[in-house]
Amino acid sequence: MMPLWNHAELLAATGGTASAAFDADGVAFDSREIGKGDLFFALKGEATDGHLFIEKAFANGAAGAIVSAPVDFPHILVTDTFEALQALGRAARVRMQGRVVGVTGSVGKTGTKEALFAALDRSSRGKAHRSVKSYNNHVGVPLSLARMPRDTEYGVFEMGMNHAGELRELTALVRPHCAIVTTIAPAHIEFFKDESGIADAKAEVFEGLTDDGVAIIPRDNVHFDRLNAAAGKYAKSTVGFGFSEKSDVRLLDHVSTISGETLITAKLSRATMCYCLSQPGEHWISNSLAVLAAVEAVGGDLAAAGLAMAEMGGLAGRGARHQIAVQQGTALLIDESYNANPASMSATLSELGKVNGRKIAVLGTMKELGIKSPEYHLALAEPLAAAKVDFTILVGEEMQILAEKLRAGVDGVQEIAHCASALEALELLNSELRVSDTVLVKGSNSMGLSAIVSGLVGGKS
Repeated sequence: MMPLWNHAELLAATGGTASAAFDADGVAFDSREIGKGDLFFALKGEATDGHLFIEKAFANGAAGAIVSAPVDFPHILVTDTFEALQALGRAARVRMQGRVVGVTGSVGKTGTKEALFAALDRSSRGKAHRSVKSYNNHVGVPLSLARMPRDTEYGVFEMGMNHAGELRELTALVRPHCAIVTTIAPAHIEFFKDESGIADAKAEVFEGLTDDGVAIIPRDNVHFDRLNAAAGKYAKSTVGFGFSEKSDVRLLDHVSTISGETLITAKLSRATMCYCLSQPGEHWISNSLAVLAAVEAVGGDLAAAGLAMAEMGGLAGRGARHQIAVQQGTALLIDESYNANPASMSATLSELGKVNGRKIAVLGTMKELGIKSPEYHLALAEPLAAAKVDFTILVGEEMQILAEKLRAGVDGVQEIAHCASALEALELLNSELRVSDTVLVKGSNSMGLSAIVSGLVGGKS
């Protein structure tokens, strides 16, 4: 079997000097992720230095390493290992002859990326590639590119940012044929003057488009015109998706099933399509329209895309559902613990409001909201009330202001608790859970609410 990278390709891409000849079947910068035959990049970061983990990487099966100082193992010596990783990512993109899609946005990046990958992987019979986890930053994107097999037919890459200029660098590496902006919302607004600044930063993704590139933009978003104007400078064509009649790819009808799926009819540029979406919620309907627009743009199989979205499971930390054991039965846990901002909180609480039985919302602090953080946290009272949540558990210092407002009395919101930590909230939940409860866990990743999920799922049925 041909290696992911042969020795000559590694030397040509990195411009380094080899201590010995070796090929690589995989690429990683975390020694814990190294498998037999992989290439280890010894990156230097603010907190640690990958060179300290060389022995562990080779103990785990590394074939060689990219280093900036000689080591007693097969290696390629370079001046800067991060620059070498970027160079290998660029080389991967150059040799790939398929079609590439870049995905960004304030909300829904990972879900859209995973759904699009599932759609394209199905139609290409396993010849699609995507960035794993949330490897969407200055290190994760070149790593994901470097891991792309040479015969890939479709590449799907998530790109994130929290400062202006970051997407410009990432999209220059990815060079997408198609770029999706899922939506614009006040995520990372701490680092921007206002939402229009976020829109401008997200629009940088269009700067890397190929000459025949397609920009896919949320038609219903208030920043559509701003995004559309930015895309027009770089894209050969733009496609608006959404619920609006002005959308190029738009929702015509949708019906929720008893099992929580959604039957959708959508108008595409060249067809009308009916399909089933396994993930609930209007935000997922919007994501699915973006997926179909991208599949159409890169010449993929729309029927395969529909089947893939019908079979998608929930993503860990982003909507995965678990039946968890409680006394005399089970309860439903909805795991949204990976991330949170005002838009995603509102959308997820709206879906919680549709379930039957007692509803419990465990909400952690939303980070990186800047001086408007108190205002955004207080605003959660409205979607909580609309969802008629029976028990609200708020976690983190920034949630204190919301707890005080809810305790003062908000129609539709009943029992309230405020916890300092995820572990405190877990202890409270363990004493409160009943048969047939539905529990939503959602907050910014730094709040560590995944510990609640791990603690509850550990006893799942």
